Amino acid sequence: MTIIAFVCTSCSKSTSPVTPTPTPTISSLTLVDVAHMRDNKQVISFRFFINVSPASAKDIKVNYATSDGTAIGGADYTAVSGTLTIPATKTVGYVDVNVTADSLRQPDQAFYLTLSSPVNATISGTGKATGTITNSGTYYPSDSEGYYSPSTYPGYTLKWSDEFNDAAVNTNVWNYDIGGSGWGNNELEYYTNSTNNAYLSNGKLVIEARKETIGTNNYTSARLNTSGKQAFQYGRIDIRAKIPVSHGMWPALWMLGSNIGTSPWPACGETDIMELIGSSPNRVVGSIHWAQANGSSGTVNNAYFLSTGDFSQQFHVFSLIWRMNYIQIIVDGLPYMTANNTSISSGTWPFNATFFFIFNVAVGGDWPGPPDSSTIFPQRMYVDYVRVFQ
Repeated sequence: MTIIAFVCTSCSKSTSPVTPTPTPTISSLTLVDVAHMRDNKQVISFRFFINVSPASAKDIKVNYATSDGTAIGGADYTAVSGTLTIPATKTVGYVDVNVTADSLRQPDQAFYLTLSSPVNATISGTGKATGTITNSGTYYPSDSEGYYSPSTYPGYTLKWSDEFNDAAVNTNVWNYDIGGSGWGNNELEYYTNSTNNAYLSNGKLVIEARKETIGTNNYTSARLNTSGKQAFQYGRIDIRAKIPVSHGMWPALWMLGSNIGTSPWPACGETDIMELIGSSPNRVVGSIHWAQANGSSGTVNNAYFLSTGDFSQQFHVFSLIWRMNYIQIIVDGLPYMTANNTSISSGTWPFNATFFFIFNVAVGGDWPGPPDSSTIFPQRMYVDYVRVFQ
C-alpha cells in the first residue's frame, strides 16, 4: 500500500485577525442664531458662532453669505460674504455682521447667515442661522392731529407744565410706581421704570403696554406720578393725549390726594380726569371718589362719547376746572361732568386739599377685563402736555 503524505504549510501557522483601517471622522459644522438689542447711537456687531464637532485634523474652509429678511442689507445691517477658514484642531469659528444704529422703536427684524461648500467638514441641518434685531429705541413717531387747548385763559396764569420736550422723563418731577400686585383692581400688568414702557419721543410722553413676562405677570406697562414733587390745589388743568382703545386696555389720567399716606384711599379723594376701557373705544369717563361715612367709596361720574371715531385716532384735551367745593371735567372744551360738595350725601368732601398726578396704562382689571385675541401689543398712550393754570 502506498501512503502519500500531504503537508499543509499554512496549517502549521496561527491565524491573526486583520485590523481594518479606520474611516476618518468628518467634522460637522453647526451655525448658531444671534439676537441683540440695536444700539441707538453706534454700530454693533452680531457674532455668528460656528461650532465644530469633532475637531478636525485639517483646516476647514466654508463659504458664508448674509441674506435679507425683514432687516435689509445696507439699511439695517452690512451684508457680507466670503470664505471662513477654521484652523485644524479648533472647535469654533465665527462670522461678524455689523448692525447699523437706529433709535426707531419698531417690531423685531431678522436677517440670515448661510453656510455652503464646506471643505474637510459637513454642514449640520440647514446651515442657516437667524440674526434677530430687537428695536427698543426711544424714538416713535406720532402725528399731532387733533384738538389743541388755548395756551392762556383770562384770569389764569400758567403755574406749571410739562411739555415733554426733554430727552428723557424728568425724574425731578415724575416717580415710577413699580410692581405687579394688581393695584387693588386685579390688573394684569407689571409696572416698570424701563424705557421699554415709558419714554419721551418727538415731544411726547409715551406709556407703552407690552406683552412680556415679569414674574407671574404676562404684561408690562408704566405708571408715573408726581407725589412729593408736584402737587396742586385748584385751578384749570389741561392734558392733551391720544389714548389706546383695544380690548383689555385701561388708560387713565387722574389725581390722588397728597395726604394718601395718612388718609388711605378713598378718604384721600380721587379725581379721574380721564379713564377709558377698550371695549368702549369712543367713550371716556370723568369721576370723583371719596370715603362715605361707612368707609366705602362714593362716586359721582359721567361719560363723554365721541360722535364719530374713537380716542386712539387723534389727540384730545382732557381738562379739569377745580375750585373750592367744585369740580368740572371737560373734553375738548365741552363740560360733561360737574360735582360739588352738595353732591356728597355721606362722608366728607376731600377735594379742597392738594392733589398729585398719576398717568398710567393698565392691562386688564376688574373693569375692562383681560385682553383678547383682537388685542395687538404693544399699546401706547401719548401725552403731548400737561398744564396747570391758577
